[in-house]
Amino acid sequence: MKTSATPGGTAATLADKNGNARTWHEPEIITGNQTFASITEKIASINEGKTPTGWYIAFGVAAFFAVALFAQIGWLFWKGIGIWGLNQTIFWAWDITNFVFWVGIGHAGTLISAVLFLFRQKWRTSINRFAEAMTIFAVICALLFPTIHVGRIWVIYWILPFPNSMEMWPNFRSPLLWDVFAVTTYFTVSLMFWFVGLVPDLATLRDRAVPGSLRQKVLALFSLGWRGGNKQWKHYEKAYLLLAGISTPLVLSVHTIVSMDFATSIIPGWHTTIFPPYFVAGAIFSGFAMVMTLGLVARKVYGLENFLTMNHLENMNKIILVTGTMVGYAYGCEFFIAWYSGNEYERFAFINRAFGPYWWAYWSMISCNVISPQLFWSKRIRTSIPAMFVISIFVNIGMWFERFVITVTSLSRDYLPSAWKYFSPSIFDIGMFIGSFGLFFTLFLLFIRHLPMIAISEVKGVLPQADPHWYHQDDHGANGHSVNGGNGHGTHKNGNGQKEEELAVKNGNGNGH
Repeated sequence: MKTSATPGGTAATLADKNGNARTWHEPEIITGNQTFASITEKIASINEGKTPTGWYIAFGVAAFFAVALFAQIGWLFWKGIGIWGLNQTIFWAWDITNFVFWVGIGHAGTLISAVLFLFRQKWRTSINRFAEAMTIFAVICALLFPTIHVGRIWVIYWILPFPNSMEMWPNFRSPLLWDVFAVTTYFTVSLMFWFVGLVPDLATLRDRAVPGSLRQKVLALFSLGWRGGNKQWKHYEKAYLLLAGISTPLVLSVHTIVSMDFATSIIPGWHTTIFPPYFVAGAIFSGFAMVMTLGLVARKVYGLENFLTMNHLENMNKIILVTGTMVGYAYGCEFFIAWYSGNEYERFAFINRAFGPYWWAYWSMISCNVISPQLFWSKRIRTSIPAMFVISIFVNIGMWFERFVITVTSLSRDYLPSAWKYFSPSIFDIGMFIGSFGLFFTLFLLFIRHLPMIAISEVKGVLPQADPHWYHQDDHGANGHSVNGGNGHGTHKNGNGQKEEELAVKNGNGNGH
């Protein structure tokens, strides 16, 4: 097989079964005949240009619900968690449902950034930046719910492991304490990973900012003196690789530990060994669905069709299809094991899920999580923008219902019929759930307004021009040397004499030509 880099992507010459040579063209990752300069201009202009009116409207709505969330939290601190619909039987409800839901949403960012990076999947470069941001904001929303669930927030420091006069010490055998370490570690590593990837792009925005302005000073502070030299790129790539390696186990470990909050109990419907892989697959499933939802909106609003192409969208739809099938398989396994085990309590718990008082939640979950992703077997639907947008929303609705079904149905009917209760959410349950979306979108809108939502430096690295052996007549000067074949930041002047630093592929000398 012979491969070569071309302006239209990668071409490979293969021999068919008769020995005839045939050329296969890999789809372009970035379309529109982009150059290093056009990528910088397009992505940076989103942050540097005038703020769209629609952004102000969306931010106002999101901020309103975020403020309403914190107002309700203040009332909860004053009155107690009795303002929720909890009762003595169902002591976990929407609060823990929301916690697991938001932790799951945050999984796609790490998978896209770390796992796909280690597997050298170049198409990740267009979606990894806002997927990482989405991870951080989702984990912030997730941590909010168990924090306020303790009720007496002013003594939450009692759960910390430090010597005290009351001789109280956390129970390290409790998965609830494992949650604290797992989720905070996940948040810390994800934040570091996101920031390290931002450094070259912050330097690009710094060099384009008005000299002496507050914006330039802030960008200069956070770009850490980045100049794009060979030594800096060497350390950057090593740090990025190490963080990717550290983050990869977290994709599996975090939701595994969250699942153990349930699996280590003896409640029927919870006490099952399938929960760890089932929760991880569900987390990736819901996370990619949220990336799809946000990505489609940003693609349309900011005109990013050349960066977030149909190839990217179809790849994400395939992952949603695979993980959705895995989740559906897990649902079937649960019912099979409940029957095969001969445990009458387990059998009753799952029959009760499907045909008991919460049947509507269970079948909503099945419809959204199992049936709707199967439509992606059709290439026509898999490449339809309206279809994938609607299905991605259905998936996240279904994944919320999944967490609700697991949490509430098992608690509502356990071993003692005399303790059976039905859960009805209060206005504060509903209000805080909607408010968490307000907080998430407030943070996300601030991110896309002030920081590059697409990784400029990484996207340049997947262009055909990034290949040292790439040749194009338009990119050669009179002396025959490629103007884009250098490394680090090549500097040229435009018609106004203004310098623009462009990132090229590294060839070992750290200088652009």
